[in-house]
Amino acid sequence: MSKKHPIVAITGSSGAGTSTVLHSFRHIFRREKIRVQIIHGDSFHRFTRDEMNQAMRAAEKRGNKNFSHFGPAANLLDELESLFQSYAKTGTGKFRRYLHNSDEAAFYKQAEGTFTPWEEITDDTDLLFYEGLHGGYAHSDIDIARHVDLLVGVVPIINLEWIQKLHRDKTTRGYSQDAIVDTILRRMPDYVNHIIPQFSRTHVNFQRVPLVDTSNPFVARDIPSADESIVIIRFSDPKGIDFPYLLSMLSGSSMTRPNVLAVPGGKMGLSMQLIFTPMVLRMMDSKKS
Repeated sequence: MSKKHPIVAITGSSGAGTSTVLHSFRHIFRREKIRVQIIHGDSFHRFTRDEMNQAMRAAEKRGNKNFSHFGPAANLLDELESLFQSYAKTGTGKFRRYLHNSDEAAFYKQAEGTFTPWEEITDDTDLLFYEGLHGGYAHSDIDIARHVDLLVGVVPIINLEWIQKLHRDKTTRGYSQDAIVDTILRRMPDYVNHIIPQFSRTHVNFQRVPLVDTSNPFVARDIPSADESIVIIRFSDPKGIDFPYLLSMLSGSSMTRPNVLAVPGGKMGLSMQLIFTPMVLRMMDSKKS
């Protein structure tokens, strides 16, 4: 952690909704004129798209049918920790970009599913923002979570997470349902061993819970809307959180435990603005002092 060069990390699995949280933080950064370097977790995958397919086939031949991006072997987690450590000390560090689609690939004149060359973060940013799978990772000799000043978890209940992933991968990536289900099954051991433990290290967790039947996510035609859900917000340390203010601003919300808010799904974006704006501003005040 660093008062001079703070780091905010959003962690959650594929399809969980971390990009939605990134969108909320962008509003805060723009409104408060905060200069941010955004890092996407998939830029620290170990393999290009073609290389990952080859690595999965090779793993299956060795009897490992669960090789996935959720696990440490498919990622450069030591490099990610080095980036966090370097940024916390100096405000700089090396990063790259993963090119998801043809538009991104055309802009950088590279193939889809590849990485841009490593580059240095400029020394004039106020904050580093990470969004991806491993912002709260800690295992063996790698401890990424210890460098993060504000760690946020995004973890819908599992059936809703699968529904979101199914709809996203079918509509925006063109994958078949069978291929997506195979991916979910392959990732499950790494999800249990490497993703779930991160949510015990987060400072704030957002868990969306649908109020409609999602008992069979593989036949769901639509993603439950915001109005068809509630959001459970858990604070690891409720000290300093102005719960009376939040309850007054978030109509229909309630406290279910001393550190837990239940908020109508449609208020999720507003709740993020109300919760994270003062946290980010305190970081900036500490940075200036």
